Amino acid sequence: MVKKQVAQIAKMGIIAGLYVALCYFFSFMSYGPIQFRIAEILIVLVFYNKKYCIPVIIGTFLANILMYGLYDMIFGTIATVLVLLIIILVKNRLIIAPVAAIVNGIIIGLMLYYIFEEPAALWFIMATVAIGEFVVVLVGVLAFAGIEKTNPKLIDMLKD
Repeated sequence: MVKKQVAQIAKMGIIAGLYVALCYFFSFMSYGPIQFRIAEILIVLVFYNKKYCIPVIIGTFLANILMYGLYDMIFGTIATVLVLLIIILVKNRLIIAPVAAIVNGIIIGLMLYYIFEEPAALWFIMATVAIGEFVVVLVGVLAFAGIEKTNPKLIDMLKD
């Protein structure tokens, strides 16, 4: 029992750390009005097991300290929580990328619009954030679907 709990905590720590590391390593494209946050692939894990909400939320919160501080820590984390909640409630992999794109496009787009104070750029910022999010998450959904077919034991391990 204790061994299983330790393994679960370690797995969650790895996921949160991986999220932060991916944002840091790819910081040149993880932040700003035009972004492709590679770490967002990890939200797909929640489709397989809702317990991964915790490390993804923690990873998002910590990664958002790196760029826009308090605004991003609050609004970026809220966007992530909403996306994960929808993934859990709907339980359909086809909605993951569109939902992530819409929620992040609106929330992060509005946040960046406020930070940059560019009145003419609101729709542009919302669209570029949404497009980047859609592309990254769609790649994640397709990658995990491929893993399901080629390595179902790995997916079973994620579900455990």
